[in-house]
Amino acid sequence: MRAVLDANVLVSALLSPSGTPAQLLARWIAGEYELVASPQLLNEVGRTLGSPKFHGRIDPDEAGAFVALIREQATFAVDPEAAPPRSPDRADDFLLALAESRQAVLVSGDQHLLGLAEAFPIFTPTEFLRTLEAEG
Repeated sequence: MRAVLDANVLVSALLSPSGTPAQLLARWIAGEYELVASPQLLNEVGRTLGSPKFHGRIDPDEAGAFVALIREQATFAVDPEAAPPRSPDRADDFLLALAESRQAVLVSGDQHLLGLAEAFPIFTPTEFLRTLEAEG
């Protein structure tokens, strides 16, 4: 199974090492699914981790190592050239296009995206963890 984890899920994995997003990352590292990433997604993660909101909460070296791990170990995809408008938040359309182009599910905590779950394979982190547990 392939999955695109939204930046909010990736950042949450780093913030809460015992939370569901961190468990999803551990399962990826264990080889239970294929993580798909792209330059735009990693830029968003890096920008978020470097924002003033996270100063003092996440060590900059740890944040850099985290982004590097994903860049080096995930299946790296080219950003989709044209992301058709589908989400109420246009900034999320690239995630839908990325997941669709790689035949992957999208995992997000973003309500704009989760509202599209009837039309696209989109899961909350908890739903995706349950799916992995059921397959295991």
